[in-house]
Amino acid sequence: MHTIDLKNYGFRTDLVIEDITEDLREEEVKSKRYENNGVIVEEMEISDSGSKKLNRKAGLYRTIIFQDVTDKDQYKIVEDTFIKVFKKFLLDCNLKETDSALIVGLGNDHSTPDALGPKTLEQILVTRHLFQLGELEKGYRNTASFTPDVTGTTGIETGQLIKSAIHVVKPNFLIVIDALKANNMERVTKTIQMSNTGITPGSGVGNNREELSYESLGIPVIVIGVPTIVDLVTVVSNTVQYIYKHFSYKIDHIDSAKEKLIPSHKQNYIDYPDTLTKEEKAEILGMIGNLDDKDVKELIMEVLIPINYNLMVTPKEIDFTIDRLSMLLGQGINKSLHENFKATK
Repeated sequence: MHTIDLKNYGFRTDLVIEDITEDLREEEVKSKRYENNGVIVEEMEISDSGSKKLNRKAGLYRTIIFQDVTDKDQYKIVEDTFIKVFKKFLLDCNLKETDSALIVGLGNDHSTPDALGPKTLEQILVTRHLFQLGELEKGYRNTASFTPDVTGTTGIETGQLIKSAIHVVKPNFLIVIDALKANNMERVTKTIQMSNTGITPGSGVGNNREELSYESLGIPVIVIGVPTIVDLVTVVSNTVQYIYKHFSYKIDHIDSAKEKLIPSHKQNYIDYPDTLTKEEKAEILGMIGNLDDKDVKELIMEVLIPINYNLMVTPKEIDFTIDRLSMLLGQGINKSLHENFKATK
């Protein structure tokens, strides 16, 4: 099959864990993985050599993987995990408890998948004005927040607005919250990523703005994001993979009396391995069955992108999920930054 240049089509993901491959050496990417009551945490540090190989900025990355923050019990576990990871991350970035913070929520609150940043800031406890009045007890950090909106609404470059806010507030470090793009449907609204490498607003949808990083702003920048969208190419290519998993599951359990009692719509095969041979895949999907995963995605991209059908897709329950995620991030940041913070009911 002929090849196409994926760079021409903006083929990318905001999640570093989707770029990690088995051929990376320890001196390129140091990683540690652990679990907390079903919530998985991936700690990564990308070196300069790993940066060149992955086309990612060198630095620290932390990823929290979970299933459902709309479930009350799962929500609490994810929040507790986030607080532990974020507190340690601040220390790993050599930030002190007395360092002041400016918290910025990127995005557009009129577009639900892009509203994570602005909605999270509605939960943030700001204290800078109280510090100026000298009326705040110990156990609270000097914090301010700012929602710059999007350039299409303000007509002003987001980076310039943030630089202006930094000039006035003079924080010791910046926290940026934004919605991200994933390359796997299983990651959407089920992953929190934090890094100290900065962010380029709008890059997930190919609308790159000015970079927000230590190099451009002169202070440490911590980025916290959750993927809220995938493109249609990802949905279709993932569906091909799920077809293989579905048939693998069916073939391997065809003689299981227990499985026959489970209705088809209740059979969860998402984590089941793809055990089909090339011949079986070709029998199921014809010519497409002869292609590997990379070639399938390239083919779908080549079909959809020229006719502008590579739509951005988000879950149907995104309104409620964004509300839960923004509350989790906002309260989690508050509890991480302020020792004496008590959440209101």
